[in-house]
Amino acid sequence: MKHIIKKSCMLVAATLVLASCKKFEEINVNPVAANDEQAQVEYFINGSIMGAQMNPDVAERSFVLYWKAAGRQMSEGGTFSVGNYNDQWTSVYYDQVARWLNATNTAIQLGEKQTEAGLAKPHTPNLIQVARIWRAYLMSEMSDNFGPIPVNGFNGTNPEFNDVKTVYYHVLAELADASQKLNLTVQNPSGLDKQDPAFGYNYAKWRKYANSLRMRLAMRLSEVDPAKAQSEFEAVMTAGGASNDFITSMDESFQVQERDGWSDLSGVMSRPWNAQPISATINNLMIGLGGIKSADVLAPKFQSYIKPANWLGQYYPEQFATKTNAPGAGFWLNGLPEVMDPRAYVLFSIPGDVESANFPDQNSDDLLTVRNLRDAAGNNIKAIDAKYSWNARINGAWGPKTALNQVYNFTGAMPRLNMQFRTSTNKRVFFGPWESYFLIAEAAVRGWNTPMTAQAAYEMAIQKSFQYNGTQLGGYLTSESYNRVGTSVSWNHTTEPTSRVMEYEEGLTGTKRTITVGYPKNDLYKNGTVKNDHLTKIITQKFIAQTPWLPLETWNDHRRTGLPFFENPVIEIPLQTLPALTDATYMTSNVQFFPQRLRYPSSLKNTNAAGYGQALSDLGGKDEVLTPLWWAKK
Repeated sequence: MKHIIKKSCMLVAATLVLASCKKFEEINVNPVAANDEQAQVEYFINGSIMGAQMNPDVAERSFVLYWKAAGRQMSEGGTFSVGNYNDQWTSVYYDQVARWLNATNTAIQLGEKQTEAGLAKPHTPNLIQVARIWRAYLMSEMSDNFGPIPVNGFNGTNPEFNDVKTVYYHVLAELADASQKLNLTVQNPSGLDKQDPAFGYNYAKWRKYANSLRMRLAMRLSEVDPAKAQSEFEAVMTAGGASNDFITSMDESFQVQERDGWSDLSGVMSRPWNAQPISATINNLMIGLGGIKSADVLAPKFQSYIKPANWLGQYYPEQFATKTNAPGAGFWLNGLPEVMDPRAYVLFSIPGDVESANFPDQNSDDLLTVRNLRDAAGNNIKAIDAKYSWNARINGAWGPKTALNQVYNFTGAMPRLNMQFRTSTNKRVFFGPWESYFLIAEAAVRGWNTPMTAQAAYEMAIQKSFQYNGTQLGGYLTSESYNRVGTSVSWNHTTEPTSRVMEYEEGLTGTKRTITVGYPKNDLYKNGTVKNDHLTKIITQKFIAQTPWLPLETWNDHRRTGLPFFENPVIEIPLQTLPALTDATYMTSNVQFFPQRLRYPSSLKNTNAAGYGQALSDLGGKDEVLTPLWWAKK
């Protein structure tokens, strides 16, 4: 066993020193496992799955500050979302994902060694397949962040890196083979279930997860390698589609119970200093969507604050950023939207709603809602009370307007992630049933063979999301109401939106005016000519459903399809990290306006120069945040 652990300490990143390898061995020594015969494969699988839940040090940097920012599930103030990069953050994540891979590879090596020696238990072959399925996920996660990674990085030597296509072909083959080799008739010994925090070693559920993950990763190749994507996806449908051998309900979902404190199981979004305010992206997707009126879902105390659907708000062009293609730039909505996707109120708090049991009052600023606007001389010229209002900060370079506006960057003035997702009492979701159905809907739209129609899968996916969030569908599925980016819910409503007349008032004088407002142009999808087709509907709804647990997937979908619409960062002054975003281009969309990947940690170049050079060659571009991955839009 020590031989296996020693070999596995040759981590993918080659960034850990020998002390780390020794520490890993000490951590993973089971008191009852004195030799190969007594060592427990499940112990290493358990350690890998639990580690990947991310302790607060890892979660704050990767899940929150990288994934949630890039996936536009929150406004982080303008770091990774505008191309800024922190080598320390990345090093923490790179180090840890290598450890998780190290542990699951040790499980596979140990299981195979016991099998060869005739020492395997009846369930050992299944544990090997479970470890392979989990390893496939970890490899996809790592590759989706960095790009090229080693396919065989645990053979006792510095690893060779492989291009993203090779990585994806490898993990897809692993999922297909491992899922087929799971023996669903094996009876587990008592207590084994406690070593699997995801499925309790229910092998039927592990097979469903493998198939669902294969669907996800196949779809990732839809734009760059459509033939491979289709064949892999249809293979799942042929093998188990008719019998729904993929994740269809929450009790089949890959999810792990969080725990309070500071450990691998601490909630990934639990740190009180991360306010996690709503992003402008998801705000624009949800306002107006679904036809359900706020008056029908909110308490009486909110009713007088609800504004008509044609109300744009108060206009403050001197204090609010306008150099962006975000809908409503320069405006403050002094109230609540008349129509909004009801999941918005489940996910995010209403500013000032301190009586709510889910209100995120983790800091003193969370309770304050009154803030000032200033003139160029620094004088306070108006106090804005954000209580019972609904606005989202647009990230970017606000320049001189930063000093004139105390509202836009203040946590108490913005809807923030509600407490039920922050108390470490929930289950972190890695794959929910809605995603299976959204993937089937997209596959059907692309003309692939699927067990149900695109519309049926789309509507089932939305229902699963509403069930998870405890909200009522009502007439949501038939709504033709457009959101702020011109997309509606109804499958049969594909009429493109036209400009509309909106009312507003000059913020400082109160003068009432009207303005004709169009919908933003998303050049990343069909040259900006389409806003309400079926694929746009699918990815819009998928984005909402994946919030807040799967920000890496919302980032992946945008990199892959250009959907949904992501507003450009503000450039009241130039952004050095996004040189292509200028005064002449900010009303257009371009992949160079959005982060595409994480740079490798600086330590990799020093510890494995050959591997680093190989990785860059396989990447096909510079080791920069703006270099697209193989499967992403260019």
